Amino acid sequence: MVDLVTQYQKIKPEVDAAIMGVLETAQFINGPEVQSFQKELETYLGVKHVIPCANGTDALQIALMALGLKPGDEVITPSFTFIATTEVIALLGLKPIFVDVDKDTFCIDPALIEASITPNTKAIVPVHLYGQTSNMEEIMTIANKHKLYVIEDNAQAIGSDYHMSTGDVKSGGIGHIGCTSFFPSKNLGCYGDGGAIFTNDDAMAAAMRMIVNHGQSKRYYHDVVGCNSRLDSVQAAVLRIKLRQLDNYIDARRKVADYYDNYFTNIEGIHTPARGDKSRHVFHQYTLILEGIDRDGLNAFLAERDIPSMIYYPVPAHKQEMFASFGSASTDLPVTDWLTERVLSLPIHTEMEEDQLEFICSSIAEFVSVKA
Repeated sequence: MVDLVTQYQKIKPEVDAAIMGVLETAQFINGPEVQSFQKELETYLGVKHVIPCANGTDALQIALMALGLKPGDEVITPSFTFIATTEVIALLGLKPIFVDVDKDTFCIDPALIEASITPNTKAIVPVHLYGQTSNMEEIMTIANKHKLYVIEDNAQAIGSDYHMSTGDVKSGGIGHIGCTSFFPSKNLGCYGDGGAIFTNDDAMAAAMRMIVNHGQSKRYYHDVVGCNSRLDSVQAAVLRIKLRQLDNYIDARRKVADYYDNYFTNIEGIHTPARGDKSRHVFHQYTLILEGIDRDGLNAFLAERDIPSMIYYPVPAHKQEMFASFGSASTDLPVTDWLTERVLSLPIHTEMEEDQLEFICSSIAEFVSVKA
């Protein structure tokens, strides 16, 4: 689904030199590379504070911990997402309240949020799925009306621009807190695990900086219960180089998406990803909706031709066994259930060549025509 080897070859001299620089200084934890990356990411995102951490799941957990929520407090979030989003809610003793998604954008449907708000609701966690920002203007309006926190799960959409009525802003910098993952396959990925949290709130930033470092306000003085979650210097060094390329990477992914869009536009039963007017889609994934086409059969057919494809996600969170005790299996999410039976993601990355795209597309067209 991604070609990290070829991508690395194009930036190899810079990456090798940066890694050697860390090895030669032996400043592996919280070294100057981490501090520099933090500042550069703050500038890129247009936020006051970036707090690097060990991975994207930690980022979500630390963000929730910083809000001071109590066991039993409710957090509204979509079920159609990677499990980390919802897992951390339950891990902290909070209750996930699942809301359905928009059929076109795959993101949480703001029109359905207010009906799920109760006196116990404390936060909303929208997920910018597949690379497109949720409808954050409406979400923030609802949150402000009901005095709720908003934590953006930005793991799949870093670099996306969202068009607010007041001007453009980067995804992850709209809510009270934004979170991301630097897992290697992400649009901005490192060579191991990594993550970060963003905020424009000074008090929240201070709280999260303590939480990531064992709850310390200063060394050996622990003011709150925290954890040990750090981005190491080698990963920060790699991320500094790749951050400079991020907009180029996004442009490359969008060109791949354009090719797919043009090829599939007249093939009955294949619905290409919608691109909302308010969000610049950065295409972490290119996800089709298939109607009247054997999705699992196509997935297997492509595998036979050594063409990777993935189903993100075959089982939504509200149907996972881990949430059985929450009674979530009875949650009525018709769009989510409908999508899980029809979505299929195709390879999309920065190194794709036209002959590869032609082979993928013609193979899909062949399957559809034979099965018609």
